[in-house]
Amino acid sequence: MSLLPLDETASTHPRPHPAADVRRRTPGATAARRALVLLPLLLLAGWAALDWRAVHDGAARLAAADPWWLLVGLLFTYLSAVAAACVRQGAIPERLPPGPLVASQIAAGAANHVLPASIGAHAVTVRFLLRQGVPLPRATASIALYSLVRAVAKTPLVLIFVLAAPSAAPPVRLLPEGRTLVLAAVGLLLAPAAAAALYVLVRPLRRPALDFVRSALTDARSLHTRPARFLPLWGGAVAAPLIQASVVASVGTALGLPMSWPQLLFAFLAASTAAGAVPAPGGIGPVDAALVFTLAGYGTPLPLATATVIGYRALTVWVPLLPGMLVLSALVQRKLL
Repeated sequence: MSLLPLDETASTHPRPHPAADVRRRTPGATAARRALVLLPLLLLAGWAALDWRAVHDGAARLAAADPWWLLVGLLFTYLSAVAAACVRQGAIPERLPPGPLVASQIAAGAANHVLPASIGAHAVTVRFLLRQGVPLPRATASIALYSLVRAVAKTPLVLIFVLAAPSAAPPVRLLPEGRTLVLAAVGLLLAPAAAAALYVLVRPLRRPALDFVRSALTDARSLHTRPARFLPLWGGAVAAPLIQASVVASVGTALGLPMSWPQLLFAFLAASTAAGAVPAPGGIGPVDAALVFTLAGYGTPLPLATATVIGYRALTVWVPLLPGMLVLSALVQRKLL
């Protein structure tokens, strides 16, 4: 039997070349990438429109402040991205490029103010690590180690301030009430209980959970045997809250707050520690309320304490948000995210 008709049919409808498929997919991929580039800017514009009153009030109050101290506070804001980059590098065995790593943390800081509980910052970081060739289990394990180290490093700082500088500690009436302590204890107990229940009841999660724990423990042991990793890991974790507290101290000094720098540093550390368990975008809301309450406990007039918190949020959220979104868009455009 002749196969010529089949040959003619095959030649009439040749199989597309793979490069042709790539070319046909390229316009859609390009459009999607452009949408991702513009999405952060659209989110920024929408958020500014919804919270315009806070932006206006913060700018009005900061207009009468000392501009040089505000510049110092802005410098501390960007130094916090460097500290975060140190912790990120210390939490991963692979060596990461310093420049793109710091840029990714500036972008992560902008994303952190969009989603609660640092989800935005961690999502940007995981995407950056994947682009650097880091496997997904190791990238997620580094996020867990980063969060754990940041939380653990803040507690000794608060104790050091209480013991070494008792005059900086707030009055006893600022300590949490018994009901607040009970709720915190219940929260600490419910978190591992919920994780254990998910592990037992949801069978598909068992294998990924075991792989995650195994990878996290292995990497943690390996990293703590390398000074080039555990020094930036713990050094950056200790420096990060002090740098953030220095932003508050700079704003308070610019506004003429009647408090010393140790008191301002401790006020932020205590407020952020007390309100850190409440998930909110960038800690906005719980930390603000706790900080105003703490500053007022030192005898600061409430309007001045409120102005300090507004100035702190302006320097840590609104001023760096547009540059952060632009950096985020640039990283997406350059395929680093």
